[in-house]
Amino acid sequence: MQRSGLPAVSLSLAASALVCLSGPSGAGKTLLLRALADLDPSHGEVLLDGLPRERFRADDWRRQVAYLPAESRWWAATVAEHFTVVVPAQLEALGFGAEVAEWPAERLSSGERQRLALARVLANRPRVLLLDEPTANLDPLSTRRVEQLVRAYLDETGAACLWVTHSREQIARLAQCSLYLDAAGLHARRAA
Repeated sequence: MQRSGLPAVSLSLAASALVCLSGPSGAGKTLLLRALADLDPSHGEVLLDGLPRERFRADDWRRQVAYLPAESRWWAATVAEHFTVVVPAQLEALGFGAEVAEWPAERLSSGERQRLALARVLANRPRVLLLDEPTANLDPLSTRRVEQLVRAYLDETGAACLWVTHSREQIARLAQCSLYLDAAGLHARRAA
């Protein structure tokens, strides 16, 4: 697959795999995730279980191949209005009680928004997670909660995850394998 501004890349994600993606700022990590999620134009072939992306309706593809941006959007007045389905166990795993649903969205910190955006994505039961620095704004406890919830979700559902991070420690904790993206392309690195 290729997108303007990115070198041609080829990768596959196995069921339940958590693959970390790192690289210098501006290398195209976000562009790659957005192209895979069909949010930006790209050339080449993207498959889900052997079926080309073009065989899916756009909303079905984006539900199954879910992109979580580094900064999530909140447009309605309350947290609950941003969810089609609330999964209390996921909220609890992220350190929230049921009352969070009634919180005004404007009161959320950047870290709370990011954790709740992950719960919003997971509630749709995607088969692939494309996570763009999902713990960048989080303290260590919240970071571990996110890591544990994503790992549990992958183990439970068999979904795969491509996780962008700049943290070597996080890569060592999470990744079955690690990829590095730079101007020359995508390179495999063995997880520590």
